[in-house]
Amino acid sequence: MDIAHAWFDAFNRHDLEALLALYSDDARHFSPKLLARRPETKGWVQGRAALRDWWRDSFDRLPSLCYEPTNLIADERSVFMEYVRHVDGEPDLRVGEVLEVSDGRIEASRVYHG
Repeated sequence: MDIAHAWFDAFNRHDLEALLALYSDDARHFSPKLLARRPETKGWVQGRAALRDWWRDSFDRLPSLCYEPTNLIADERSVFMEYVRHVDGEPDLRVGEVLEVSDGRIEASRVYHG
């Protein structure tokens, strides 16, 4: 569960390097927002460089972007996070995300929302 708290802390500070440090070098990430903005990816990015590019773009475009955690459930390999996405001028969005963790690093993550 510590990794989830570190994740929210880094994300909400828009601390890209702290956020990336939580991921393995070849981590995979899926997001419906990624699919919508970059359809050629089919919603997937892989590796820290791709994650850096995706989140840098998000933080630059959405300076008020922050996540409010509402529920965290974890076992030894996975963390399920529910949170509310806040962006000034946009309706709040309820989000679910699963982190797959191995050796203290996120190997894969998948975002779910309507």
